Amino acid sequence: MTPSKPMGTTCSLRPAVQQSGKGGTFVLPTSNITAPGGEFNTVAVGAPYFGHDVKNPDLFYFNGTPAAAVVFGIDILAPIHFGSNPIDLVVSGPNEGQNNGPFTFTLSGTVGATYTAVERGIPAVAFSAGNGTHRSFTTNTGDTSDPANLAAQVVVNIVRALSNNVNVSQERLLPLGIGMSVNIPTFGPGINCTSPPSTFTRLTGGATVNQITLDPTTGFPVANNLEARGVNANINGVRDDPGETPTSAGCETAVSIFSVDYDAPERIAVPIQRRLRKNIRADNLP
Repeated sequence: MTPSKPMGTTCSLRPAVQQSGKGGTFVLPTSNITAPGGEFNTVAVGAPYFGHDVKNPDLFYFNGTPAAAVVFGIDILAPIHFGSNPIDLVVSGPNEGQNNGPFTFTLSGTVGATYTAVERGIPAVAFSAGNGTHRSFTTNTGDTSDPANLAAQVVVNIVRALSNNVNVSQERLLPLGIGMSVNIPTFGPGINCTSPPSTFTRLTGGATVNQITLDPTTGFPVANNLEARGVNANINGVRDDPGETPTSAGCETAVSIFSVDYDAPERIAVPIQRRLRKNIRADNLP
């Protein structure tokens, strides 16, 4: 979270334990930290449900889902940490693994925290990285070739571009109800992708959903990716933009702009309303 004044002031808040795949679910803590404690032994068993790192007073944890954590940050942490200064931007991630397409959009805790912030009226950007960096932040030595630092640099570059020449006391970084989802490819030393450019994309186009098949040996259900027509319906957004799934599968960072207005466009909704208006009230139809 970044407040309006002073510029560049930030704090970091993350769930105390692994919360991947929680989407926008909203679960608050009802007890202090229980066994086995925070991930990578960063928070001791019995510690309060909310606290900060002993070495960094700007690094906080909260024992809830990502969506609950961002709301706690907005309502409780920000007023304590920033006073009356408003929040300019919420940055979620970088997640360890990409979150491409509308299906994963609804499942991702990283994206869930983002659209929760957008729904609260705060500009927000989700970052999801192809590189695997599942380890404690305390192991980061600052090596510029470290995948975690490569992803962090992408975050810095996009946030700088978003805030460039914007006076946040007079205008928003993103319009009300709008957020961004950024999917970073796997890149860095030893990979045939070292400096991926950023490309505007759309959530749909090459996106997948789950399909279930039965394992011929065990008989148990197995989930597979399916590039289904429904999830790739090209309805909203810049319709000529490439899909984020195939884009970030190559050597490009996919930058998609989304809205939390989930209503169907008027051009599609009105014909359906007209067809059903004998059975359903439709006062606004001519």
